Amino acid sequence: MSAPEPTSATLIGTLTLAGLLSGLVLVGVFQSTKPLIAANRAAAMEAAVTRVVPGAVKAASYERVDGKVRASQVAVGASSDKPMAYAGLDKAGKVVGYAIPAEGPGFMDTIRVLYGYVPGAGTIVGMEVLDSRETPGLGDKIYKDADFVANFKKLDSKPEIVGKKKGTKSKPNEIDFITGATISSKAIVKILNGSAAQWAEPLAAGATPTQGKQP
Repeated sequence: MSAPEPTSATLIGTLTLAGLLSGLVLVGVFQSTKPLIAANRAAAMEAAVTRVVPGAVKAASYERVDGKVRASQVAVGASSDKPMAYAGLDKAGKVVGYAIPAEGPGFMDTIRVLYGYVPGAGTIVGMEVLDSRETPGLGDKIYKDADFVANFKKLDSKPEIVGKKKGTKSKPNEIDFITGATISSKAIVKILNGSAAQWAEPLAAGATPTQGKQP
């Protein structure tokens, strides 16, 4: 005799149980790996901060609220609903500059960058592309072309950054565009100008501590 066909209720119950168990496994994996993911994200951001802010060996989180900058309890590299910046601290814990995440449209998709900034002087002291899907061989030169990246080692952001045809820059607020990748080059300039305009005054005014402590 053949085994009886399972009833609809049995099938539904089995599928429901399987779905529940799968869900519990996924939640368990997510919860167990969440701290590791957060730690890796923090380490990656802190390393990036030290690359774009000369002299920095570690980072501390700051946020911009109502036109003022204050120390933040948000972990370095963690997502936040407030605009974030990271103080680059030297071995003595002194702030030597700020690393500011910024993003904007490129030729293909959104470009995300992190740039080093020294308040008061308004000087950009480094720039690193965190995420880009620009055209390989052309637009990707915004992070592969060493000469282009070097434009941002000591760049005056006041009154604003200006891009020039390669080999023609002559002022401290000018950079050389990349031949054949002008759109991507212009995107970087637009992103930095827009971000610096938002952060320059609050950072120049000074950051305030949260709960009586600097991070």
